Amino acid sequence: MEIESIKKNRPKMKSKDKSVMATNKDEAQIQIRFVTKQQRYAVPDYPLAVHSSIVTDELNSLINELLRESNDVQDQVEFDFLVCSQFLRSSLTEHIADRGVSTEEVVDVEYVEKHPPPEPKDCLVHDDWVSAVAVCGKWILTGSYDNMLHIWTLKGKHQLVIPGHISPVRAVAWISLNDDNASFVSASMDQTCMIWSWDITRNSVECVHVCKGHRRSIEAVSVNYDKTLMATGAWDNMLYIWSTSAQEEDDTGESASKRARSEYASKTKTPKCAMKGHKQAISGIVWSDKTEIITGSWDHTIKTWDTELNGIKQEIHGDKCFFDIDYSPLSRVVIAGSADQHVRLYDPRSTEGAIVKARFTSHTQWVSTVRWSTVDEHLFISGAYDNIVKLWDTRSPKAPLFDLLGHDDKVLSCDWSNPKLIMSGGADNTLRIFKSNYVEH
Repeated sequence: MEIESIKKNRPKMKSKDKSVMATNKDEAQIQIRFVTKQQRYAVPDYPLAVHSSIVTDELNSLINELLRESNDVQDQVEFDFLVCSQFLRSSLTEHIADRGVSTEEVVDVEYVEKHPPPEPKDCLVHDDWVSAVAVCGKWILTGSYDNMLHIWTLKGKHQLVIPGHISPVRAVAWISLNDDNASFVSASMDQTCMIWSWDITRNSVECVHVCKGHRRSIEAVSVNYDKTLMATGAWDNMLYIWSTSAQEEDDTGESASKRARSEYASKTKTPKCAMKGHKQAISGIVWSDKTEIITGSWDHTIKTWDTELNGIKQEIHGDKCFFDIDYSPLSRVVIAGSADQHVRLYDPRSTEGAIVKARFTSHTQWVSTVRWSTVDEHLFISGAYDNIVKLWDTRSPKAPLFDLLGHDDKVLSCDWSNPKLIMSGGADNTLRIFKSNYVEH
């Protein structure tokens, strides 16, 4: 299988004197103090005088020299450096000048082990665009423009192909999984969601419910934390809430025998509630709490909904269409991909200053998909129509940590629910899998 490379984003820096501590007579000095939360790399925290235009390569040499002197770490370790809560991507003097920090004070320089580059692992070929992907346990669920669902193992074996929809699949989500059985949901441009039951031991699957209510293509689906409810958003601008139960709970007043006369009728599920508020398509949905849903839309807004009150709690206005959103339970903030090529970080609970906390600029086309890391509050991935998946750290908004290359066409979907695997589906009919060599900071 064809595996592509990863391009590391290295900021352009001027070459410096090899000696880290050396300074020209005319060059200003600055006092720094090294601090770290990684105790195995701790060095004495007394102030050190360095030249003010010092850059990360020189700081790396200095910190490794101090580690060797302490006899704790002999191997060369690559570090990233945080000053004023952001990664150093220029000279130290430029960095602190941008943040209004005085050069007269001792500057704390926090260092963390550098995140290793993800490695290309696999490429799963489909018959059409890979528009949806979700991972649970040892299984990968994909949805495609060939109207099919596909189940794969983490090792890339094609386990099952599932027909059922009559139009492209736009979103998928897992509901439950154990050793013997699983259930999941798929959303399609055919205006339906289907809830499926998979007998893993027999490798057989059946559709237990067809969720009907939307009047246009369904673009997004999200299952809540206790797996009892799911939310869908569509091109009809509506947000629907459904039960995920395999047993239909609606009291129709019909006898079981009458309902059983039509197999299709018995499978039809209607929404528990419908919420109206968006003026254009809902493109992204995520549950942020037991009774709270956040949606992103082509109408340039992100809305927070209260499912108990069936109404909007909050509204955030953007400049362009939102194509995808994700919420991190770790940091309690939202990221959103947009038509203006940026990813933005929003804090819906912010009561001070702007709700937009950061803007991440590197993509050159629409940002179609975003996902948080499930184990690190600072890390997330984004995929765009520029064919690239980018791995970001929220403390480095001006440059991603890495570009994950391989797609030959626009990226449509991504998943990082397994901390060790980054996945992305594209219009090149492939699902690309990268091994994430996560370092816990």
